[in-house]
Amino acid sequence: MKHNSIIAYEGFPFIILSLVFTVFAAFFGIPWLTLSLAAITIFMICFFRNPERTFQDEDKLVICPADGKVIGIEEVDLQGTITGRFKKISIFMNVFNVHVNRFPYGGVIEKIQYHKGKFLSANLDKASAENERNEVLIRTKDGRAIWTVQIAGLIARRIVCWTSEGAAVNKGERFGLIRFGSRVEVFLPADSRIIVNLNDKVRAGQTPLGYLP
Repeated sequence: MKHNSIIAYEGFPFIILSLVFTVFAAFFGIPWLTLSLAAITIFMICFFRNPERTFQDEDKLVICPADGKVIGIEEVDLQGTITGRFKKISIFMNVFNVHVNRFPYGGVIEKIQYHKGKFLSANLDKASAENERNEVLIRTKDGRAIWTVQIAGLIARRIVCWTSEGAAVNKGERFGLIRFGSRVEVFLPADSRIIVNLNDKVRAGQTPLGYLP
């Protein structure tokens, strides 16, 4: 199934439901409720928007998987889904950002692993380890590992992943979304060159994050 509609498919039940309630409120002549429900409907449409994105591709270029703000850049040692030293970039998405996620690089999906967890505010450091999350490991053509983690937040209660293990994927391709505020983390090889800065505003499928070695 393609996921390139102007509104993400997962948003239609929310939009239709809020629209139905808006119509009923208007029918029964309750102005304040009609306006409130109309505002919710507009919010739902905006939240699930799924715009087209383009980027200037370059060799080894890694692009951003999520809209939002860069809240962390650090080197970490990992033991688990992937092992070794990596550069970690954390991106916080508030409720007004586009929430459709995109692959930061092309390759083959080597592993997808979902973890149940808490729903702490996604801008907290401990959310990385304690919150509900979905890990997607991409193996590039030259054998590099790029690990992208979708993390639920305080309001986010549903992580959606549209890809599967063994799938060949392209840089910038849509692969999922997180409903109502969340966080996405990207782990790159330790010798990668990072070109974004802390507190930068970034856009999925468009903003360059850095370059693989």
